[in-house]
Parts: sequence; structure tokens; C-alpha cells
Amino acid sequence: MAGTGPVGVGFIGTGMISDTYLENLSSFPDVRVVILGDLDTARAAAQAEKHGVAQSGTPDDVLAHPDVELVVNLTIPAAHVPVSSAAIAAGKHVWSEKPIGVDRAEARALLEQADAAGLRVGIAPDTVLGPGVQTARRAIARGDIGVPLSAQTSMQYIGPDIFHPNPEFLFARGAGPVFDMGPYYLSTLINVFGPIARVAAVGARSRDTRVIRVGERAGMEFPVEVPTLVHMIAQFEKGGVSQSVFSFDSPLARTGVVEITGTEGTLVIPDPNTFSGDVRITHAPTPEQMRSDAAWHSIPLVGVEAGRGLGVLDMARAIRGGGPHIATGELGFHILDAMVAIEESVAAGRFIELGSTVDDIPLVPEDRDPREATL
Repeated sequence: MAGTGPVGVGFIGTGMISDTYLENLSSFPDVRVVILGDLDTARAAAQAEKHGVAQSGTPDDVLAHPDVELVVNLTIPAAHVPVSSAAIAAGKHVWSEKPIGVDRAEARALLEQADAAGLRVGIAPDTVLGPGVQTARRAIARGDIGVPLSAQTSMQYIGPDIFHPNPEFLFARGAGPVFDMGPYYLSTLINVFGPIARVAAVGARSRDTRVIRVGERAGMEFPVEVPTLVHMIAQFEKGGVSQSVFSFDSPLARTGVVEITGTEGTLVIPDPNTFSGDVRITHAPTPEQMRSDAAWHSIPLVGVEAGRGLGVLDMARAIRGGGPHIATGELGFHILDAMVAIEESVAAGRFIELGSTVDDIPLVPEDRDPREATL
């Protein structure tokens, strides 16, 4: 393979997420998409025509292509490790959508296989490479909020079955709100606090089946295999704690919430499922400011806004330059380790038993008027 010029890229998997990858990678001169592959070759051909890619075919066609140096793996989570392993066996570097896999042992074996072959593994999300998270990290490193102490994150909405025409995999093992959306929030927290030491979590599943709501298969019922609501607490090796909500069960949408509180202030990081946004900070306010936005100010963003594919570009430049890339397989493995630990905590139900209790709390009568004289 050539050691100069744009890095040749091939895709395996051309579903919904491939559009944004292809739109962005076509604007990066340091990479060149040469072939798209999918088990559904008609879908691969349609995407190739749509995005001006010269060739399409099967996954094997991608692995055999002599100009492909880096494979972008956009398959479903359960297929991530087998497809990535096949790419490494074919002598290709691999960038995989999150998560790295659904099993710790298989994911660790994948990284060992890559190390033995002298090849790179990169794992989404690459949103942490965008100006939003990077600006926030720089502010924290400057000491703008003092020493980071804690974080709160929230990702809750009614679920992807309201918009995805093939949502079954998002409710199967290796998905659910923790595996599907957790990597964005966990990678952001790890970027701020460092590695996670331990987690505790509780979870629930609102129902055992869901119904596809859009597309040609609308009305079809499918099983739910994972918790669809999880509350999690994490403790980090270097200090700091976080609490997070991951839910596909909330009619009230509250997503993209990442708040970091330090000894001197609180910083709000933009939605970690995006690359940019408003980075805001507040310091110890007056009582009046606490009830308004007056105490908040925005920090100018640092960096160039891009989009999905930024991690592929970072890998391509590292392949040519010989230095490290940022969204590594090891980071992807640590995030997987944390997500599996969350599932294990939910399943084990390890709680601290309280020594007190309380009766059911009654409702306030609807007709109670606090301004009425009753005594």
C-alpha cells in the first residue's frame, strides 16, 4: 500500500448512519472513499451512486480491494467484532461505530489481534474530537471551574422506534439506551475525569415488546431484550463522581445534558452526540443571579467544526504520520467495560439497605386553597 497521499477507505455497512459519514469524508482531502460494501448490495450501490463513490459490492469486495487501507465498520453492534476482525485479518486498519463489541473477551481479543498485526483500531464516537468537548476540556484544564468534582448527564426520550424503520437492533443485546447512547456521554466524562473505577446502576424495562412506527414495516411488533431505563452512578480513578440517566421510556425529551461542577464553578458541555454547540460556565453567583441566566457566560469555541468521520480522518493522518490517534480501541474497550459493568450492576441488584421507611405519600387535595381561612 502507498505510504503517501490520501488514505484509501472502504465501508462495510451502508445503513442510515453511512450518509453523514460519506458527506463529511468526501470533504476531507486526506481520505478517499474507494468502495462501499453491504450484505444488501443494492443498498451499497445506491449509496455509492448518491455519494459519488466509484465502486460498491459485498463486504468481501471491500476487504479484497487493494486500495483500501482503512475499513469503516458501520454494521450492527453484534457484528462489530467479527467484521473488524475480518478487516484486520485482511491487513486493514479499522474504524468501528460504537460500541467496539458487545462482549469484553471478544473485544479484548480483537485488540490483541490488531496489535499482533501492527494495525490500528479506532472506535466511535468521534464527537469528543469536535470543538464543543475540546473547548470545554481546555477550559477545565485552565482551571476555569477549579478542580472538577462531579457531573450530571441526561439522555432521555421516547425511543428510536419512533423514527427508525428497522429499530429491532436498538433494543437487542448490545444496544438499548446505555449501549446505543451511553458511549457519547461516557467518552465525554472520561475525557474530563479520566478512567472510571466503578459503577452502580438500577434499571427497568417498560414493556417486553415494541412496535415499529415508520417505514414499510410499520405495525410490526418486536421483542425488547435490554433495560430501556437506567440510572447510573460512576466513580473515577482520579477522583470525581457522576450520575447519569439513559432512557428510551420518557415522553419528555431531555437529551444532551452534560454539566461538570468544580470547586470554583459549573461548566455545561454541548450535547455529546454533536460536535459543536454552546459551552457555558458560571461561577459562585449571588442569590439574585441564581434565579436567572445572568451568572452564565459562553466560552468561544476552539477548533474547526466538522462531523462524523473526524475520527477516521484523525486515524488516516496518524497512519501517514506515524503518531497516535485519539479515539483508540483501548478507549473503546474501557467504555465497553463500563457499559457491561452497568448491566451487571442492574442485574445483580446490589443495594445498600436503608434502616428506615415511610408510608405512601398522599396527594394534595385538588380543591385546597392556601389563601382560604379554614382554622
